[in-house]
Amino acid sequence: MIGCRELVILRPSDPEALLDEEAFEREEFLPYWAELWPSGIALARHVAGLELDGVRVLELGCGLALPSLAAALAGARALASDWSPDAIDLARRNARRNGVDVELVVAGWTRPGPLLAGAPYDLVLASDVLYEKRNVPLLLYNLRRLAREVLLTDPRRHAAPDFVAGAAADWDVETTELSTSPLVDLHHLTRRT
Repeated sequence: MIGCRELVILRPSDPEALLDEEAFEREEFLPYWAELWPSGIALARHVAGLELDGVRVLELGCGLALPSLAAALAGARALASDWSPDAIDLARRNARRNGVDVELVVAGWTRPGPLLAGAPYDLVLASDVLYEKRNVPLLLYNLRRLAREVLLTDPRRHAAPDFVAGAAADWDVETTELSTSPLVDLHHLTRRT
């Protein structure tokens, strides 16, 4: 249940079958997008309670796009993005299946051109994207170019402290616990003017 609506989310039956050794060798891409992570569910539930009429929302690393669907249902003009064309195809099917209007684009943190064309967004969403400490500087760099406000959920992965510390240089950061079981923190970043 997301807000007062039950959404049906399609996902691959065997995410490990999606492993692409060539993509992993080249850029260490793993099919994280194929799981419905607790952080994504928690973010979607949080977003469903917001007043987003007419707000321009971008989701980074959307995977199955549950937070984007929740944002659109809350009135946002939502754009869901992921580096994986397979993720975007499945997100499109999820949007259609649930009768939700969401724009979708293939774009990654290293190639954010399609996202920058619409920047700045009123709100950027991301869930469970802090897998690698080495990606934190690139994520923060892109957020500075893309967002006025950010909602990022995370289960306290090892890169989260680096993200919060780095974000504090440019943003007011408020961290709250959305869920204890499973554990999910919400990092709310507001751009300093």
